[in-house]
Amino acid sequence: MGKLTTHVLDTASGLPGSEIKVSLFRQEGTDFVLVKTTHTNSDGRTDQPLLEGDDLTAGKYQLVFETAHYFRQQGVELASVPFLDDVVIRFGIADASSHYHVPLLVSPYSFSTYRGS
Repeated sequence: MGKLTTHVLDTASGLPGSEIKVSLFRQEGTDFVLVKTTHTNSDGRTDQPLLEGDDLTAGKYQLVFETAHYFRQQGVELASVPFLDDVVIRFGIADASSHYHVPLLVSPYSFSTYRGS
């Protein structure tokens, strides 16, 4: 059974990115349609997979992580218009029976991702 998971690591502090709002969108035609909104837990992960089983279908997806709000909550002073506000990751799922893990490694001025396990 396939599933989609994520986690966030605050690379500036070396700690999990907790209580970060994460929104998942699926591309339908030329639009991205909201599928789910959740928050990361104290370990920087969502309590449940973002999608699994029949809800996970092949296609294009987008994750939006509200990172500026998180960093402000951590006491990081950001500009009124932060360099990174929401981090958007667009990715594709070709095999809906596989596990797709999309982690976010983030600081106030950089981010990276990869297909994890």
